[in-house]
Amino acid sequence: MQSSESGSYGIGRPVRRKEDFRLLTGRGCFVDDLALPDLTQAVFVRSPHAHARIVAIDAASARAAPGVLAVLTGADYRADGLGAIAHNPGLSRPPDVTPRVAGVAPIATPHWPMPTDRVRCVGEPVAMVVAATIDAARDAAELVDVVYDPLTAVARAADAIKPGAPQLWDTAPGNLCIEVEVGDGGATEAAFACAAHVVRLDTWIQRVTGVPMEPRTNIAQFDTANGCYTLHTGTGRGVTALRDDLARVLGVEPDKVRVVCGDMGGNFGTRNFFYPEYALLPWAARRVGRPVKWACERGEDFLSDYQGRDLAVRAELALDAEGKFLAMRANNLSNLGAQAASFVSLQKGIGLMSGVYDIPAAYVRGRGAVTNTISTTPYRSAGRPEVMFVIERLIDLAADQLGLDAVALRRRNLVPVALQPYRNPLGIAYDSGDYRRAMEGALALAEWDSFPARRAAAKQCGRLRGIGIANYVEITTGAPRERAEIAVSPEGRVELVMGTMSSGQGHETSFAQLVAEWLGVPFEAIDYIAHDTARVRAGGGSHSGRSMKLAVPVIGQATDEIIDKGRRVAGHLFEADVADIEFDAGRFRVAGTDREIGIFEIAAAACRTDLPLELQGPLAAISDQTLPVASFPYGAQVCEVEVDPETGGVDIVGYAAVDDVGRAVNPMILHGQTHGGIAQGAGQALLEDCNYDPQTGQLRAASFMDYAMPRADTFPALATALSEVPAPTNRLGVRSGGEGGTTPALAAVINAIVDALAELGVRHIEMPATPERVWRAIREVSGSSG
Repeated sequence: MQSSESGSYGIGRPVRRKEDFRLLTGRGCFVDDLALPDLTQAVFVRSPHAHARIVAIDAASARAAPGVLAVLTGADYRADGLGAIAHNPGLSRPPDVTPRVAGVAPIATPHWPMPTDRVRCVGEPVAMVVAATIDAARDAAELVDVVYDPLTAVARAADAIKPGAPQLWDTAPGNLCIEVEVGDGGATEAAFACAAHVVRLDTWIQRVTGVPMEPRTNIAQFDTANGCYTLHTGTGRGVTALRDDLARVLGVEPDKVRVVCGDMGGNFGTRNFFYPEYALLPWAARRVGRPVKWACERGEDFLSDYQGRDLAVRAELALDAEGKFLAMRANNLSNLGAQAASFVSLQKGIGLMSGVYDIPAAYVRGRGAVTNTISTTPYRSAGRPEVMFVIERLIDLAADQLGLDAVALRRRNLVPVALQPYRNPLGIAYDSGDYRRAMEGALALAEWDSFPARRAAAKQCGRLRGIGIANYVEITTGAPRERAEIAVSPEGRVELVMGTMSSGQGHETSFAQLVAEWLGVPFEAIDYIAHDTARVRAGGGSHSGRSMKLAVPVIGQATDEIIDKGRRVAGHLFEADVADIEFDAGRFRVAGTDREIGIFEIAAAACRTDLPLELQGPLAAISDQTLPVASFPYGAQVCEVEVDPETGGVDIVGYAAVDDVGRAVNPMILHGQTHGGIAQGAGQALLEDCNYDPQTGQLRAASFMDYAMPRADTFPALATALSEVPAPTNRLGVRSGGEGGTTPALAAVINAIVDALAELGVRHIEMPATPERVWRAIREVSGSSG
């Protein structure tokens, strides 16, 4: 074996994703591709009301329809003794910020897959039809007669906590499910009292949804012979976590449940939580004695997918006469939706509101309220884009108010390298970082200094050109347990089994690069297995940028153990002291000699029975570690826009980003992640909005006719670069790189738009900055000045 076989595919190389050929040539295997014998089809009857009592459900006509096998309701579910969904929306443990309970300790609301008493959002399932064909199921679903008693609905968190608002849950008085605080309130008040300048921002980071390319699809089976359930699904949470939750709901032991996840067409966090369909399909498969399939349609996807963001913020920044930051304070109100499924976004956000700036004092109050909307859960970079938007907008507002340059103001207040590791005023300890270098890199990529000439040229064409910058810092934690099983076979293959799911992140490639580097084996010889609980024992899935950060230590330890055993086997074969056995590029060698043997030959030798007993057995290792360690990716983005003052249309004409990922295992994949993340962030800034009617709770953006998405022609060529300041928390110094593209993008885009409109007198614009909203902002200032 030659070292080039692994070296050209090792750590730091821009290796093309091995999974792409399969996916791009139609050889992928998604749930919808499965064709099981005797497969039946399910259709859900969903509530048309945001809030209503369920008076009666008459399913007699539907049950008598041709091809119908079952019509099931919440009453049937309860009668069979199945359980509610256990979201467990408690507060995360350190290293995430530890907030203090300020009024309401975390409240978990019950989430029954099909309610029996009342519905609390449009699209909540109330009945399930199972039939031999999809057409028969759809026809029968139309025959289910549900009698509702409509109730007053509330769609906005600010309205839900007002006196007299409709009460959603008896267990959550006033609709509040959490009220916490972080920081030092006294020190913050004192700093504001002596501040020379105070800037304020009252904003709402609107609700968005993931709209993955592949809507959710599930197939469930029940084996009457052994009492085992199988669920084929697409989940980013990790198959073992979903298995355990499903077993709890079904009331069986985990070994009676198998979860299989093949290829998956997108996630962004929306598939990381337990959905009602996960419970209802296996239950239905047991009831009808045949496999049951449910393929979510796009309109149903908009109604039933968990959504993200939706945070109302009132924030203030205090500065001295020279523009030095003294303190910040904020009041954050999260719209949790119909069920309190997660407080993660709220908690992570309040811990990072000071961003990358050296702010001596801060205080943030965080609250979460239930409303008559679909639940919100972590969505790409949960909680961080929202708060980076707030701090970066405050800084631009401060620069405008004080007559200072926005970049110079940031330079003056960035946390310097000399203060790292740095504890921010809200209780989070950043491990390392050179924030100034990242920002200067983004400014250089964007050709910031030559912008005035581009602005002047645009003005000659009747266009308003603006430029905006935003810095960011992330905290990536997630489930702390990860497991890797690695086995080297004599046939020349290496098997890597892990519980970290891929929903497009390229794990099949980048994890193989680690193994190729450390074991010196051919990249093509590595088989990655992560999607079946029949093989995977444990693992936390993909969320909060945890995948590579935890893959490095567990894969590293497993390969170390394999190399150690290989040395001992080689020492026995060569009759040499183990200390004299060197390992390099997949080969074991007696130091100072030409006597050597390859790792696959060692694997074959380890299967012999004439070796000492302790050396016999597969050349394999298991690393199962629980590592509650955070990493802190950071970076900067610069966005340049042109605005048509006649129509309000905004064109992004330049975009640059620098992300510090600690160590880039595969730079090509990371650049792709950044590009996609920028598109998601810019999409929210310009277009996307899960718009609910505030009085009725009806979703007014339930199709692509109403929910606008960015397209390829929305963007120019993106200039991206990677900074690599190693983190001190793992052997490679990896920070994580999957979410940084999104985190500062909201602020970068809006800062650029406001900069373009500043000469007209516009000082802020809310998201999404649609042409109509921009046009109205221009007309409002024109009217006030006229």
